[in-house]
Amino acid sequence: MQNLKEEVIEFAQKLNSTNLSPLRSGNVSVRTTINNTEGFLITPSGIKYELLKETDVVFLELNKEYDFLKIFNSGLNPSSEWRFHQDIYLKKKEAKAIVHAHSPHATAVSAHGKSIPAFHYMIALAGGDDIKCSEYATFGTKELSQNIIKALEKRKACLMSNHGQVAFGQNLKQAFELAEEVENICHQYINTIKLGEPKILSFTEMQKILEKIKSYKKG
Repeated sequence: MQNLKEEVIEFAQKLNSTNLSPLRSGNVSVRTTINNTEGFLITPSGIKYELLKETDVVFLELNKEYDFLKIFNSGLNPSSEWRFHQDIYLKKKEAKAIVHAHSPHATAVSAHGKSIPAFHYMIALAGGDDIKCSEYATFGTKELSQNIIKALEKRKACLMSNHGQVAFGQNLKQAFELAEEVENICHQYINTIKLGEPKILSFTEMQKILEKIKSYKKG
């Protein structure tokens, strides 16, 4: 059976192989408990994903206060975005795994700082009747983390202004697939608005879709 560190490496490498997040951009994490301590495993900073070893994957405690600079001086080397992973796990009990990507089309849309409206019913896969875009803040900051949490209200994915996207799920496979869906939706949206303003599905229709999607996801 594959262990969680192997799984983190597998999906980190998939960020590159699928071009969801090229080169060293993006990161993944998974919630776990080690020695009775709740926390999460996360990809490291500054290491090419193709070179990752299990010893490179970092465990951070869920309820421990970390300082952005001190954490690296302590010998730990987590992704510089560890803070919003920690805060998502703290705020979203249903989040078991997180994928953050600088995927090309999601990043392009995020540069406009706008939410994606319900131009297509598959928007519902992210959990609501639109996909929110969090306000911009410097990477790795508490401000960015707070902005993301706000954009994820009643959502499982959001865009990050001038940055990319983040998605969570019950496991890494589910979180990764949702990130792929968000990237595809962004690609479709870019093509759609080239033709002008699209027709937007009504709130009532999207509520029907959100209800249907519950059984759709189980199939």
